[in-house]
Formats: sequence, C-alpha cells, structure tokens
Amino acid sequence: MYVAMKNSWALLLGLAFLMLGNGLQGSLMGIRASLEGFPTGVIGLVMSAYYMGFLAGSVVTPKILRRVGHVRVFAALASLASSAALLYAVFVDPVVWSLMRLLTGFCFAGLYIVCESWLNDAATNETRGQLLSIYMIIMMGGMAVGQLFLNMADPAGYDLFILISVLISLGLIPMALTASPAPNFTASTRLKLKQLYRISPLGMIGIFAQGISGGAFYGMAAVYGDRIGLTVAQISGFISIMILGGVLLQWPIGRLSDHFDRRWVLSISAMSGGVAALLALYAGETGNFTLFLVAAALFGGFSVPIYSLCIAHTNDHLEPSKMVAASSGLILVNGTGAIFGPIVVGPMMSIAGSAFFFAWLAFGHLGIGLFALYRMRVKPSQPMDTHSPFVAVPVRNASIVVALHPETEEWDEGDDARAASDADGAAPLEEGDEIPEILDDGPALGENSS
Repeated sequence: MYVAMKNSWALLLGLAFLMLGNGLQGSLMGIRASLEGFPTGVIGLVMSAYYMGFLAGSVVTPKILRRVGHVRVFAALASLASSAALLYAVFVDPVVWSLMRLLTGFCFAGLYIVCESWLNDAATNETRGQLLSIYMIIMMGGMAVGQLFLNMADPAGYDLFILISVLISLGLIPMALTASPAPNFTASTRLKLKQLYRISPLGMIGIFAQGISGGAFYGMAAVYGDRIGLTVAQISGFISIMILGGVLLQWPIGRLSDHFDRRWVLSISAMSGGVAALLALYAGETGNFTLFLVAAALFGGFSVPIYSLCIAHTNDHLEPSKMVAASSGLILVNGTGAIFGPIVVGPMMSIAGSAFFFAWLAFGHLGIGLFALYRMRVKPSQPMDTHSPFVAVPVRNASIVVALHPETEEWDEGDDARAASDADGAAPLEEGDEIPEILDDGPALGENSS
C-alpha cells in the first residue's frame, strides 16, 4: 500500500482540489442563476449541459490520451475548467453559461479518466480495494465539503467563481510536479446496449432512472432551496448532508446486498429513498428545517447506493473480465438519464411549483423499487455463491474505476459457468452459447453502439 500511495499521492491531492471546486461550482451556478432571474426552465437547460459535456468527454478523452499522454491531458483539461469558472462571472448569460457548463462537463469526464487509469496502473491486487476506498472518500468528501465554501462570500459577486478557478488550478500543481511515471493507457472495450439490456434489464433501467433523479438533484437542488426561501448556509448544509448520507450508508447497504438477493436490497433502498423524498417535500413546504435535513440525509443514504447496486447486479451475471466493458455501457445510460433530469424538472418547477422537485425524485425512486419487485416476480433469484462482491463507486465516474476492484484481476476460466447464467429476467443462455460479445473497435468509454 505504501508504494501505491507513494506513486499516487500527487494524483489524489490534485483530485481533492478538483472535487472541492466542482462541488462548489454546481451549487453556486444554481443559486446565482436564481439571483439573476433566469427562468427555472432555462436553469434546467443550463445545468443539463454539464452532463452532455461529460458524455462527450468520456468518448473523446481516451483518443487524446493515446496521442499525448496523461500529464498533458490533465493539465489541458484542468486549465480549461479553471478558465470556464471565471467566464461564468464575466458573461452572465444563459447561452454562455450553457457552453461553459458543456466545457466543464467535458473537462471533468477527462480528468476522471486520467485519475482512474493512473490509479489502476499504480494498484496491485493487494492494494486495489484500499485505493478504491480512498478514491471514493476523496470524490464524495470533496463534493460535500465544497458545498460549505458557498458561505465564504456573496454568491452574487465574483469571489466564489474566482475561488473555484483557484481550487481547480491548485489541483493541477501536484500532477504537474510529480516525478512518478505516467501509466500506459489501454482503453476499455464496451458492450452493446442491447446486449447489456439482455444481461440485466433491472441494472440498465435502474441506472437510467437513477441518472434522471441524480441529474435533477445535483442540477436543481440549489434552485429548489432558493425557491423555498432557504439561506445560502442552509442550502449548502442541505446538499452537503445529502452527499454525506450517501457516503455513510453506501457500504452497509452494499454489504447487505452481498448476503441477500440484491434485487430485494435495491428495491428496499430505492423505495426508502422515495419515502425520504416525500418526507423532505413535506418538511420543505412546512418550513421544518431540522426535519428537512434529516430527510435529506436519509434520501442521500438510500439514493446514492442505487448506482453501485445496479452495477453490482449487472456484474452478478458477468465474469470479471467483462465488468469494465459492462460498466462503460451503464455509465452511458446513467449519463443520458442525467441529461434529462434538469431538463424535465426545471420547466415543471415553473409550472407546478417548487414541490415538483422532490415529488419527481420520489416518483423516480419508487418506480425503481417497483420495477425491481417485478423482475423478482418474473425471474427467480440466483444462488448467492454466484454474486460478485459489491463495489462502491462514485456516481459519474469513468468505467476504469471498476477495474480497481480486485475481482476484475483475479478471474480464472472456471468462472465462465457463472457468466453463462442469465440476468434478472433475460432469455436464458443455453450451454455453449457465448456471453454477449465485446466490441474491440469502438470508442473506449460511454458511446452508444446502437
């Protein structure tokens, strides 16, 4: 572990600064857009541009990495993201902001790919799990702490945009000065989406619905808080505690899914998240801020693990050598859902009022839970010894992070029997049938093959 940390400390330190800046930026954009009088529907479009850029960055960055290398790509993308943060304050215009959000999403997708491929190269079978845990803590912790920086200056001014730019620029310094050798980059393959659906309908539908809900939350939570009259300090606390709730409950929920039918755990977690969203709706409308924070923490605790549960459920039907390829497709599906979240919620908040925000989140989570129950009814559960261990991964990562789990390296040919078992409801694969093919000639991450 010491060797892995020695080779990765600069990367992890830089990542911490990046996540502080990214966490602050998302909430600041929502608050500032409201202060500037942008219509709620327009704000939804602006916020969704980040996810469009993220998907584009997932496709393009691997091609650039193969040409110029990790350090140069990291430096270029961090510089672009830092510059975009300043342009928000200079040009307060929805069109310019949408373009900058698109650019920011593109940059952060590439930055995640660089970080995860570097960590994967530095890890050994003995240190993979520990590095993945540290990566997870830095990602989610940085996002949560970044919310608190909203209280350092007036969102109506320039200072917070400058702070975002500084934080992102600071993230570049450790990487630029590191003497550790850059890894050799090998782009991951991917599964066709129709094959991915055949492997696991629940995994694919669940992660799409989670994307819609997650995109709506991260894009519009600050706008919702402003609409119901929360102060900046209350908005920052509300979003931060939601993220921390997800960090705290992700591991125990994941461990439960390793010992029980994962579909039961996914269903209960999703429906609990839906109930927590309804509780937050009630608390927000009645002005009970203490209850609102409790509900937000519970919502995050039950909602955030859904992403990892869907990946784990899909992995239950694959041998480890196919997991990274499957996660690439799932990330595409999740990111596509995230684009639609703010686009739907923004205009509907203008029409139906602020209450639609948590009503939408409740509807999405209850839908995931009910669909999981339906899949359990049409397809018997798999034997527990065929389950792959739960891997907690941060939402909106690159698929390379799945390769950090030791199981993806510790696979032998005898595990093909598990891969031949069908998913949670797809047509059974007969003995001798091949597992859905892997495309070796497509883009590395996240592009639709259909």
